[in-house]
Amino acid sequence: MRVVIVGYGVQGRKRLHVAGGDGVGVVDPVAPQANWSDITEVPLDCYDAALVCTPDQPKMAILGHLFRNGKHALIEKPLYATSDGELSEIEGLARRTGVVCYTAYNHRFEPHYVRMRDLMRSGALGRVYRCRMFYGNGTARLVRESAWRDEGAGVLPDLGSHLLDTARFWFGDIGEDFRVISVNRFENQAPDHVVIASETARPKLEFEMTLLSWRNSFTCDVLAENGTAHIESLCKWGPSSFTQRMRVLPSGRPPEESTTLVQEDPTWAIEYGHFKRLVADRVPADLSNDRWLLRLLGSLSAAAIKMAAAP
Repeated sequence: MRVVIVGYGVQGRKRLHVAGGDGVGVVDPVAPQANWSDITEVPLDCYDAALVCTPDQPKMAILGHLFRNGKHALIEKPLYATSDGELSEIEGLARRTGVVCYTAYNHRFEPHYVRMRDLMRSGALGRVYRCRMFYGNGTARLVRESAWRDEGAGVLPDLGSHLLDTARFWFGDIGEDFRVISVNRFENQAPDHVVIASETARPKLEFEMTLLSWRNSFTCDVLAENGTAHIESLCKWGPSSFTQRMRVLPSGRPPEESTTLVQEDPTWAIEYGHFKRLVADRVPADLSNDRWLLRLLGSLSAAAIKMAAAP
């Protein structure tokens, strides 16, 4: 499969590296390494798919060009659109032309994320009561100096999209009944620290995200009827550990199993392989997860912006 990289920022460089010999060129209006400045300039006979790593605003126009011309697309999350109807239109276009439209959430391929999903499916923990996740990085200054990143709801759509998608990956339908608990703009114009929580979802969910964690960090704690499960860090920040503890009744120190991984981040290569299999199998486009995220992040972002602006 021959691919072009559209948008040559941090994500674009990662995608091109993983694509290796599949990569035939770069599309970017300013990067000196770019072969073309606009997707419409790329000869249609030189590529089969595009890895779209642009800011949110131009994504729909780029996808429209790709799908009308029979080209597959992997799009960096979140798949931005102005409305649910716009996503439905682009999904319909992809289905009519028989191309794959895949939104990339590479964390789904994190080894311990997969292990958590499998544990949830097994039912070994019994009724799951609560899940809390914290996701933080130290990019506040980089975001503040960006021409397009320090705006809107800030960290909420950026890191919150990962946390919400992860919860759905593990627990299935978690609904849309969430509220914003706290919003802060400690260093940036847009929110750089946000906490959200579910109101009626089972399990109860609480997500904290920040650009002010100077050492990149991810933690997760799942509390359940028969035990608990915990993730500490991601492979890219390593070491990354998964711990499962089984409850002792009526109380007592629980036996536990723990696995620690020290390895390079495997998610980009695994996800690219997944995308190539989708293309080989011509899997029809399904943007139901994107529509759910668009609605939920839209309402949460509006609430976060309002709270941030309050005196």
